[in-house]
This record gives sequence, structure tokens and C-alpha cells, in this order.
Amino acid sequence: MRRIRLIIEYDGTEYVGWQVQPNGIAVQEAVERELAKLTGERCALHASGRTDSGVHALAQVAHFDTQSRIPADKFAFALNAGLSRDIRVLYSDETEPSFHSRFDVKRKSYRYLVLNSPHDSAFTRNHALHVHHKLDVDKMNNAAALFLGEHDFLAFKASGITLENTVRTIFASEWSKHGDMLSFDVTGSGFMYNMVRIMVGTMLEIGLGRRDAESIRRAFNEKSRSTCGVTAPAHGLYLARVEYDGFDTAQFIRSTFIF
Repeated sequence: MRRIRLIIEYDGTEYVGWQVQPNGIAVQEAVERELAKLTGERCALHASGRTDSGVHALAQVAHFDTQSRIPADKFAFALNAGLSRDIRVLYSDETEPSFHSRFDVKRKSYRYLVLNSPHDSAFTRNHALHVHHKLDVDKMNNAAALFLGEHDFLAFKASGITLENTVRTIFASEWSKHGDMLSFDVTGSGFMYNMVRIMVGTMLEIGLGRRDAESIRRAFNEKSRSTCGVTAPAHGLYLARVEYDGFDTAQFIRSTFIF
């Protein structure tokens, strides 16, 4: 049995997320369907983590086991021939049987895009959140810095989700501005369901003058979801980078007209 690793880029607009669900087509389902055609086997894909409906990925990592003798580097080409064009396999290789896409992750990075302009764009409507009121990027960056380090992110967890450990370490947290496009880039030891979107929603309210940065400290201290801002919409979020010991997806990330 061989273990094959894939680096997958996808536009999540038309999908119910990464994981197979009964209410629509998932990215995982689409890729597994093509793998079955190629190998004649039922290949279960294991990813670095789930992405929600509408969330995109610049470099999702997934692996599967197969007895197929297709050369490992050819899986990317073969899969892309059958997949919808909003899913692209950027790379494929054979990895150690002990490698696990999810459990071996050391650091993960996300990007959130905000178009801050009077009018939305026809081209980024599914790929960046539009905010027409002027945002104070300096205030948002001051707030972003408060996330750095190790904190209990219980307040930034989606309601109804139960986890034993809500402590996470954030290594990088920063907003940048490219014309009207704002980008929030965050790297951490791990992220909970909706955590980045709640962080972004909170900082956007700070940038709009609706709350102050101290509310982030209060959220850490009080550990209550009610101390945070709204959950930012999914379509501005991207799984950007996944890092392992000896393997980093940064080399596969492609720049596009919105990055």
C-alpha cells in the first residue's frame, strides 16, 4: 500500500466545504470520485483540516492510500483532467506511510480578504468581503497584535462546539493594504471552527469604530462569545499555508490578481 500526498487549490464558492456532507457536493467528494475512476479503489482522503462552505484554499494538504501503480507525480495531472476547473491539484508525491495530513501539522496560516471601497467588485464578489465604510487599518493592526502569543481562545469559538482544549498559539497576525484590498494574514499552532472569522469580525468592528481593541483582552479574560464581534462571512477566507516538519506548502502557493 502506498501513501500519496496532494496539494489542492480550490475555489469553495460552489461547495458545501471540504468534508463530505448530505446537503451538497464537497471538495473531498469531488476529488475522491476522480480517484475512484483512476484507481478502481475507494480512496479516503484525509486533509489538514476542514474548510466551511464558501471558504477557499490556496494549498490544502490531503493524503490517501492506494495499491495503484500510477506514478505519484502523475496523480496531479490525471486528477486535473477530470476535476471541475474550480479545483486544481498543484502537486502529488509519495510520502512515508506514517505521514498524516492532519495530525502532523505544525503551523497553519489563513488569509482573509476585505475590499474596502464604496462599491463592490464584479470580480471579487465571491472572494473578498466588501465593506463600503472606511476602515481604520492602524486600529485593526493594533488589535491584530493582541492575538499574538498563547491565549485561551474560548471566546472566539463558534457556539455549540465542545472542545477540551481551546488554548492556541498565534505566531503572526497582521493586516496589510494593497489599494482598496485589505488582507489579514494569521499563522497559528491550530484554529478552531470559525475562530479566524470571529477574529476578523471583531477587528472589522474595531476598524469601523464600533468597539475598541480592549474588547479583545476582555474576550480572553471573560471567555464569552458575547464579548466578540460578529462572525465574518466565509467567502473572504482562504486556507493559505500548511507547515510540517520538512514540508511546507508555501512553495506551491500561486499569486493571482487578487493577492
